[in-house]
Amino acid sequence: MLHDNLLLIISLLFAVSLLIMLGQKLRISYPIFLVIAGLAIGFIPGMPSINIEPDMVFLIFLPPLLYEAAWYTSWKDFWKWKRPISLLAFGLVIFTSLIVAYVSQAMIPGFTLALGFLLGGIISPPDAVAANSVLKNLKVPKRILTILEGESLVNDASSLIVFRFALAAVVMGHFALEEAVTDFFLVAGMGIVVGLVVAHIMYLIHRFLPTNASIDTSLTLMTPYVMYLAAEHFHFSGIMAVVSGGLFLSYRSHEIMNHKSRMQSTGVWATLTFMLNGLVFILIGLELPMIINGLNGYSISEAIGYGLIISAVAIVIRLVWVYPTTFIPRWFSKKIRDREKSPGWKGPLIVSWAGMRGVVSLASALSIPLALDSGESFPQRNLILFITFIVILVTLVFQGLTLPLLIKWTKIKEIDDVIPEEEQETGIQLRLMRAAQKHLTAKYAAEIETNDLIANLKKQLDTDISLTWQKLKCLECFDEERGDVKFHNEVLLELIDVQRKELFLLRKEKDYDDEIIREQQSQLDLDEAKISHHRS
Repeated sequence: MLHDNLLLIISLLFAVSLLIMLGQKLRISYPIFLVIAGLAIGFIPGMPSINIEPDMVFLIFLPPLLYEAAWYTSWKDFWKWKRPISLLAFGLVIFTSLIVAYVSQAMIPGFTLALGFLLGGIISPPDAVAANSVLKNLKVPKRILTILEGESLVNDASSLIVFRFALAAVVMGHFALEEAVTDFFLVAGMGIVVGLVVAHIMYLIHRFLPTNASIDTSLTLMTPYVMYLAAEHFHFSGIMAVVSGGLFLSYRSHEIMNHKSRMQSTGVWATLTFMLNGLVFILIGLELPMIINGLNGYSISEAIGYGLIISAVAIVIRLVWVYPTTFIPRWFSKKIRDREKSPGWKGPLIVSWAGMRGVVSLASALSIPLALDSGESFPQRNLILFITFIVILVTLVFQGLTLPLLIKWTKIKEIDDVIPEEEQETGIQLRLMRAAQKHLTAKYAAEIETNDLIANLKKQLDTDISLTWQKLKCLECFDEERGDVKFHNEVLLELIDVQRKELFLLRKEKDYDDEIIREQQSQLDLDEAKISHHRS
């Protein structure tokens, strides 16, 4: 049994890799491609049925995915756009849950208001992975990307709290709004406290104990689970704990990790989140045949109809919410108008249309228990799962495929005064080299005159500063002069390729250790990655 399950997991991971490569070849965003492929695979005769334990969904998938998202979120940008992020992450989630609750109760026979809120909590949060994978190679203003990333980070927590209270209402059979609101702030607030407490403990371990790169990486893998389990043990929000703790440790990462730890943990986390995201999206498709078999009392056509209507409601709600919450605060506050440039009609349209559902919605739906405390089957569980799948499919496929077309049609340009990435990087490098030059000149003036190595180091810094200053001036100038930078980068890549071939020849000789050659190859890889980043 263990061997069969292990083989199934490995087969799924292999299938995910192949499908993502095929999606890249066809230029289709991988979450869209994986959902469709999983759906097709699920209906292949003889395919084993996929049945995930509901209690394990949140624990396995959500803590690391949310922690990784929090780790790479810019706190400065997050705080700058806190108003639109909060309005989307809290206001829109509650508004969506409310509308979906009443629509589903009125439309679906036997659907209670508590079940409606449960469904609303499940489908209210858009998915960051889906939006980022669609927008990755498109020119979208930084403000829009920051708002979408910040929203996806926080709305996971707010939607899951709504889901949690609605689930309790279904299980216990009653729902008190005043009590739920009080508990909402208590659960969320104390979740943040638990997350920060665990984050401080991990900070002290990283900072003051004799860790190495492997230990630091292992600790980062354990941290989100510790935060989540600690908060859930006290019946607080594990999601808020992971998000708040992740943001804190990310902000302090320069104090607790050296270069080896950062490089190793970055590679490990990239692989882990790649596998988890891929598995979740393909599981969305693979789960459908089992969900269809459990649609007791509803035909497939009825269930599809409910799913399409709820999908349309979710899309329209987002459009209805985004425009007023974008412009009404500007109308009433001169401070906001002075501080923020107007997004126009294009920005809110892109934000509205980027509301694709994914990982969190699936995880929430799958975590619905199979039975109530009384032993009875959970009411409408499979219908809720089916509607959730339809919403994910419609928003991912329909909105995901049309979002790039919408961006090209609107011809949206950068709204704010944002310095291009390569120009920022070159400016930072110049500052760092000048700081080193100043320190070297002030502290080692005598050694520069007497020590050839120190003197050459000073000359190398002077030359590097001159070259970097020249590059910065080209980047700040016209397109023709930017072409000089592009040609410079092409020559650098060509030289790296020559050096890499020379390393291959050195490997055949007996004078040099393989370990030393691998270290030099790693350095060439870093140099190439830094240059290639600006060519993509």
